[in-house]
Amino acid sequence: MDPEKNRLTGRLTRYARVGTEVGGIAAKMAGSRLFGYELDGERNAAELAKALGSLKGPLMKVAQLLATIPDAVPPEYAAELAQLQSDAPPMGWAFVKRRMLAELGAGWQKRFESFEHHPSAAASLGQVHRALSHDGRRLACKLQYPDMESAVEADLKQLQIMLAVHRRMGAVIDTTEIAKEIGARVREELDYAREGQHMALYRDMLADEASVRVPDLVEELSTRRLLTMTWLDGRRLLEFKERPLEERNRLATTMFKAWWHPFSHFGVIHGDPHLGNYTVFEEGGEIAGINLLDYGCIRIFPPRFVTGVIELYNGLRHDDRDRIVSAYERWGFKNLTRELIDILNIWARFIYGPLLEDRVRTIAAGVSPAEYGRRQAFEVHRALKEKGPVTVPREFVFMDRAAIGLGGVFLHLGAELNFCRLFNEQIDAYEEAKLAARQHAALEAAGIPAGH
Repeated sequence: MDPEKNRLTGRLTRYARVGTEVGGIAAKMAGSRLFGYELDGERNAAELAKALGSLKGPLMKVAQLLATIPDAVPPEYAAELAQLQSDAPPMGWAFVKRRMLAELGAGWQKRFESFEHHPSAAASLGQVHRALSHDGRRLACKLQYPDMESAVEADLKQLQIMLAVHRRMGAVIDTTEIAKEIGARVREELDYAREGQHMALYRDMLADEASVRVPDLVEELSTRRLLTMTWLDGRRLLEFKERPLEERNRLATTMFKAWWHPFSHFGVIHGDPHLGNYTVFEEGGEIAGINLLDYGCIRIFPPRFVTGVIELYNGLRHDDRDRIVSAYERWGFKNLTRELIDILNIWARFIYGPLLEDRVRTIAAGVSPAEYGRRQAFEVHRALKEKGPVTVPREFVFMDRAAIGLGGVFLHLGAELNFCRLFNEQIDAYEEAKLAARQHAALEAAGIPAGH
């Protein structure tokens, strides 16, 4: 039996640690509703952000995702949660040795030429160590923290409590499907064998794009909680913020293709496009492209959903209301009234806005990356208070998160591009049947079961 799976002590510790803060804040929310007193929303939100920010686990990651969905949590909560950082204190060498022993067995160090004691990066689920193989390859070993399955289950339980309380307080968006989708994706991130398959999938999908590099999986040194891959040299994306506009535009164009090509041709997205998941590589002192470093948060969509995304774009572009309604129904929205469609279009026109204008422009004018989408989310919230509620389908969650994250990257770079032409290059000659065939072949080649 797996010693880390559902370990009782880990689960109880997690509940005690997370539940006290989150449960207490949820109780305040419920109490204010029941007894009719005013709650200091900003203070409460700051308390929640502080509690989550001290944790090394997935709930903080989930909170950041919720902050991008209009009215999934109260507006003042969204503002605080969006600022949380995913860095975490690393495991010490004694812990690392025990974890590596558990994954690769006795004598694990002999399987490497060298293995650095101190991590090169630490995040919410694990940390990365540099290593060297016996055949001279430089490696990145991503090692999962101990007891993370217990941590995830405890965190998701607290998330369900928080969302349930918010729903009872009269939320204008039903978060039931959102909670299911987040739970499924976060649990997937624990399985590094699955992430290795995703890496192989991206290597196939982007094989013809020389400006995007994907690591090679080192299967014999990988397990469900240890992912070993080739090391890709690169510099942080933010180091290029002051480069000439032409260079920043080149990076943004590469980012756009690296995200939209897998979606429009294979129905696959990277659901967490934040700055830490990319580095920039150079050749001869010139920017050559980007490294894609993390494949834990990957969403594979049925072809009909991809058609819906493209149909919504065409419906908005040609002001074709029947096409717009059909697209929302393909996405999974149900029982839509004329008023609800108008409200959803507020958000859709914001997300699609840069793709609808055939001109060179920034992704958004006069806003910081942290503020991107906040005004439109408030408009949706206010309108749904009168005409809602609406149930958000599962597929929307990571599509929305990815669009906001990608927009934030473009804002950081200050890119000025014709996003309309870039997008139309990706959807030119789109056919659902062709995407379905490509998707099936790519998933089979990567060893990913149908219906993943």
